[in-house]
Amino acid sequence: MSNMDPRTLRIRVENISTIPTIPSVLKQLSAIIEHPKISLNEISHFVSQDPALTTKVLQMVNSALYGFPGRISSVNHAVMLLGLNVVKGLLLSVSVFEIMHKAMIGLREHSIGVAVASKVLARKKGLKEPEEVFVAGLLHDVGKVILTLVWPEEYDRTVKEAEASGIAIFEAERSRFSETHAAVAGWLAEKWHFPRKLCECIANHHRPQISSLAPLETALVHAADVLVKARGIGYSGDSLVPEVNPGAWETLALGEADLREVLKELEDSVEQTAEEFRA
Repeated sequence: MSNMDPRTLRIRVENISTIPTIPSVLKQLSAIIEHPKISLNEISHFVSQDPALTTKVLQMVNSALYGFPGRISSVNHAVMLLGLNVVKGLLLSVSVFEIMHKAMIGLREHSIGVAVASKVLARKKGLKEPEEVFVAGLLHDVGKVILTLVWPEEYDRTVKEAEASGIAIFEAERSRFSETHAAVAGWLAEKWHFPRKLCECIANHHRPQISSLAPLETALVHAADVLVKARGIGYSGDSLVPEVNPGAWETLALGEADLREVLKELEDSVEQTAEEFRA
């Protein structure tokens, strides 16, 4: 399989609920959040029907990543505190974390690392909604999971090819699939009715320079991705540590002290959070 037509790829990806290998909870969740007018109550009701999902959401909200350790006891409370987009992102994350781990050992830890670093950087830059950037960090590589589920053998070959040739995973994806995991994740974020800024952060995390609606947020997720790779947290499909895009670096205007602080917070919370999700 080489250079699949991008439209064919997109249609297949957007119809994930018809793909046999997609776990049922992700299919149900996808079907629910595709409704543009989904309410907080409907989301709460859906989660509350599934004890495993309820446990995972509460576990995440009460983890070190949020400022509410041990204080949130119900899904309703979590939804009201965090808002619809963040809760949708958390639900998608917890429902793909398990398959993420099977799809690529270390991808879950990498994604948690990027989420943490994105949120810390967003706070440093004074963003009003650091949680939404956190969600973009959590979901930025979900396209790799989808590609693995839909085309397991081809994607495995793509990862091996990237490693053997010393190229970035997205370059190997482009030559085999005609598009990258970032585009796939962006299509899904649109289908799931995430805000356009959030979709842009996810779709452009390797090319922050083309981001028009959310240049700062996209630069944050991009830099967080590079930082986490450089720190060796988890595994994202290749061992290359790319340079931070110069324009993104200029946009962020971070000093050495800022970076030290981000790395310190990363070390502290990633291990703890990854532990919680292994449970």
